[in-house]
Amino acid sequence: MNLENKVAVITGASKGIGKAIAETLLHAGMTVFICGRNKADLDNAISDLGRFGKVGGEICDVRSETQVKMMLDECSRLFGGIDVLINNAGVGVFGKTVEKLDPDDFRWVLETNLFGVFYACHYALPYINKRGGGYIINISSLAGQNAHPKMAAYNASKFGLNGFSEALMQEVRQDDIKVSYICPGSVNTEFGDDKISNEKAWQLQPEDVAQAVLDLLKHRSNSLPSKVELRPSKPPKK
Repeated sequence: MNLENKVAVITGASKGIGKAIAETLLHAGMTVFICGRNKADLDNAISDLGRFGKVGGEICDVRSETQVKMMLDECSRLFGGIDVLINNAGVGVFGKTVEKLDPDDFRWVLETNLFGVFYACHYALPYINKRGGGYIINISSLAGQNAHPKMAAYNASKFGLNGFSEALMQEVRQDDIKVSYICPGSVNTEFGDDKISNEKAWQLQPEDVAQAVLDLLKHRSNSLPSKVELRPSKPPKK
């Protein structure tokens, strides 16, 4: 795909992986529209990213079908359409068994990580079709294929996201719309109340995931890497 002046929507992009993806795509000549739940974080990200290119944004909780539709409509109104959708927004609840897990927390994770992706794809696809094709990339996790105790909600959401992505890929490939999903391992971010530290420098960095997104978008049109797994190249010895 020729990325110059193409429009990309990135959910959950006020910090971490999403913001790194936004910066990488701006450097590649794309126009970027980001969303997030926290207004202060979103405003700071838009101001910071504006140094690198054309960027817009909107407050959006992807659990809300209405907010997702309004966000995508605003992007199209502002920038004239949508070529690429990056579903990055995600949450997790860790350290609790199914017995101890609050049902509201389970619902929060599934509605964000899976329902939110459905809403974004559902309402973005007509815009992407109007452009004659495009790309949808869903940020999943290795936890979408490797289950772990005390991670049931997160595992369920990412296992579901992987299946959803593969089904969608087969639905839209004849319309010149590619669908891929990226499964990173440990990433050095604040996700899940984690801390960014030098001790965790062995982990993947947000820029590594952003590079994978860029590589997918630049991939030759006649082939489709539908699933990408990313792991730290040299984790600590056990």
